[in-house]
Amino acid sequence: MSSTEKPAPVKPRIIIHGGAGNITRQNLPRQAYQTYRDALLQILHEAQQSLVLPGATALDVATHAVTQLENNPLFNSGHGAVYTRAETHELEASVMVSTGYRKRGVGVMKVTRAKNPILLAKEMLVRGEADDGGGAGSHVQLEGHACDRLAGKWGLETVEPSYFWTRRRWEEHRRGLGMSYDGETYVKHKRAADGQQQSRLSEELVDWRDEACGTVGCVVLDSSGAICVATSTGGLTNKLPGRIGDTPTLGAGFWAEEWQVQVDAAAVPSNRLTVPPLAALVINCLPMLSSYIRISGRGTDVNERLYRQSVHAVAMSGTGNGDSFLRLNAVRTAAAMARFSQSNPHDPHTVGIAPLQGAVTAMAGPHGALQLSAEDRWLKSGEGEGGIIGIDLYDGRGTIAADFNCGGMFRTWIDDRGKARMAVFREEVY
Repeated sequence: MSSTEKPAPVKPRIIIHGGAGNITRQNLPRQAYQTYRDALLQILHEAQQSLVLPGATALDVATHAVTQLENNPLFNSGHGAVYTRAETHELEASVMVSTGYRKRGVGVMKVTRAKNPILLAKEMLVRGEADDGGGAGSHVQLEGHACDRLAGKWGLETVEPSYFWTRRRWEEHRRGLGMSYDGETYVKHKRAADGQQQSRLSEELVDWRDEACGTVGCVVLDSSGAICVATSTGGLTNKLPGRIGDTPTLGAGFWAEEWQVQVDAAAVPSNRLTVPPLAALVINCLPMLSSYIRISGRGTDVNERLYRQSVHAVAMSGTGNGDSFLRLNAVRTAAAMARFSQSNPHDPHTVGIAPLQGAVTAMAGPHGALQLSAEDRWLKSGEGEGGIIGIDLYDGRGTIAADFNCGGMFRTWIDDRGKARMAVFREEVY
C-alpha cells in the first residue's frame, strides 16, 4: 500500500564546473588560480541570486550561468573555444531537464555562428513543445549549417567566426601542431578580432599552458524539484574538423532524469518539518489525517511494510576526454547505477534509491570506470581523464555530487550551509 501527495518545495542547489585535466600545483600558477577562482565565484554568485527568486527555474538559471562561462575567454567554450586542425571553431552545447519538456534533452554541434551555443540548445528544447519544434522538428540533435540557420531564424545573437579568436587559444593551437610563431598571421587574426572585447586577463595568462579540458557545465535544482544540466565546449584542441564529442551526445557527457521510488511510510520527507509531539499523537490516533501510515515495529517483515511514492532525480555534466566518455556512455551509466541498484538485497523496495555520489565516484573517481577504460594508455595521452558534477534529489532533498580522476577539476558550488565554495584539487593549498 502506498500514498501519494504533492511534494513540498525543495531547497535549490547549484554546482558549476570549468574543466578538468592534468592540472597540478606545479603547472597552475597562483595568478591563474586566483583568476579562475574570481571568475567562477562571480558567476556562481549571480546564479545563486537568481535561483532563490520566486518562480526561478533550473533551466533559466543553468543556461544563463553557462552563457556567462561562454562569454569568458578563460574557458573552452564560446569566446574561449579551442581550434580545430583547420584553424576553425566548431562549438558544441547541450541542455537536459529531469522533467517538464517533451524533448527532455538536446544537443547542438559544429556550431560556428551562434555567439552562445547554450542558448541555441535551450531554444531547441523549449521550441520542442510545438509539433514542428519551431523548425527543428522532433530532432534532439542537430549540427553545422542547420544549427547556424536556426540560430538566425530564432533571433539569437550571431557573430563572425573571428569573434571566437583569442591569442591564448591561437598560440595553443599552433604549438600543438608544431608550428612556429607567425607574426603576419597573428596580426591578421588580431585585426579581425578587434572590437570583440578581448579579455586583458586572458592575454596575461597566454603563457600558462592550460592542461585542462575546459568544458563548462552547470547543474541546477529549483524549488519545484526540477533539475537541469547545461554543458558547453569547443571540444579537443586541434581536433579533426567534423569530430563530435560527448558534450552534445545524450548520455555520454550529460544526462538528467527522474523516477518514482517507494519510501518507508514511517519516514518523514527530508524537506518537511518534524511534526510536534502533540500533533504527532493526534495524527497517530487519526491516521486518515495524514498520508503517512505507521508500520507495526522494527520486526515488521519487508513484505508487510507500508510505503509511499516519492521522486528520485539526478542530473550530471561531464568534462574531460570526450572520446572516453563516449565509449562508456559515462554519465547515463552513472545515472543507471543510481536508478537500478538495490541498496538492500533483502528489500526489493530499495531499488532506485542509491546515492548518486557513489555512482559518480565509480565512474569518474580514482580507479573508476573512466580511468580503467584507458588500460595501459593511462597518463600517456589524456585518455580516460575527466570528472563529473551532479545533483541528486531524493525524497525532497538535493545533494551535490562530484568526483574526478585527474590532477584537478575547476568547480564551484553552494554547500549544505549555504556557503559559496570553489576548488580545483582535492585539497586546496592557496
